[in-house]
Amino acid sequence: MEIMARQQDMTHWAGINEVTFLLGIRFLFWIARIFGRWPFRLFLYPVIFWYMMTNPIARQASRDYLMHISSYGGIKDMEPGFWRTLSHFMAFGENILDKLLVWSGNYPLESVLIHGKAPFDEYILQKQGCLLICSHSGNIELCKALSKKQAGLKVTMLVHTHHAKEFNNILKQISPDSQFSIVQVTDISPAVIFALNERVQQGEFIIIAGDRVPVSDNQRTVSVDFLGDKAAFPIGPYVLASLLDCPVHLMFATKGAHGDEVHFEFFRKKISMPARKEREVFFHKLASEYSARLEHYCLTAPLQWFNFYPFWDKK
Repeated sequence: MEIMARQQDMTHWAGINEVTFLLGIRFLFWIARIFGRWPFRLFLYPVIFWYMMTNPIARQASRDYLMHISSYGGIKDMEPGFWRTLSHFMAFGENILDKLLVWSGNYPLESVLIHGKAPFDEYILQKQGCLLICSHSGNIELCKALSKKQAGLKVTMLVHTHHAKEFNNILKQISPDSQFSIVQVTDISPAVIFALNERVQQGEFIIIAGDRVPVSDNQRTVSVDFLGDKAAFPIGPYVLASLLDCPVHLMFATKGAHGDEVHFEFFRKKISMPARKEREVFFHKLASEYSARLEHYCLTAPLQWFNFYPFWDKK
């Protein structure tokens, strides 16, 4: 067990193109808004199929994930094959549409079932910001349902993609009055910490993913169990939490037979960094707890985790 500083010696998720090409977002959104979901699918599904067939890295990553779900979770109908892999990619395509509809205000957020939102009532009342560690499970944009139920809530999403500025501009055009903002970060620098700390002091909620290795030359990760094998998880969210000195919650979104749900789970009142010699065990414990909860939601909604890049440690 050790904290690893990974160099760019393997295919990084940021170098793998996803189907959410910025030039096509406005067009796809226009199709969905004017003609509905089925016409949108007529355009999206061929794109998804082409993407899957021409991207062997993403295709193999999906198969690896489905294999872990099937073998570790004992879910036999998730065994990786052509049609099951295709259905995984199709679920990703549907997720794109849901994101656009959420941001445009055309998604029925009132129907989203929110679990564990009680602490946020007090946070908002006291103007206490917090850190939310999310995942690429389901539609995280559904957390906007919380702002619909909580007046005055402001949220900042931290993302690693270099297209964040362009995507943020599109979202602002779609939803100019949104209390959500997207900030692109490649590393946790002093300037980033200062800016985020100001937001937390003003009562904003900061969201960061706990299941993607950051875009930097010094990728600090820890290897923990996930769906039966070791996988690298970033330590950045926990470092950030210690620097912001605020409450930390986990956030997961699921979409199933009973509709959309957002789950908030208390994680730590605060995270304090221990002595250097104790940090390996410290980060391993935090990442393991997060991984266990992510594992739970992946097994609950198997096709809703969208990480199409090599995730598990090489053997």
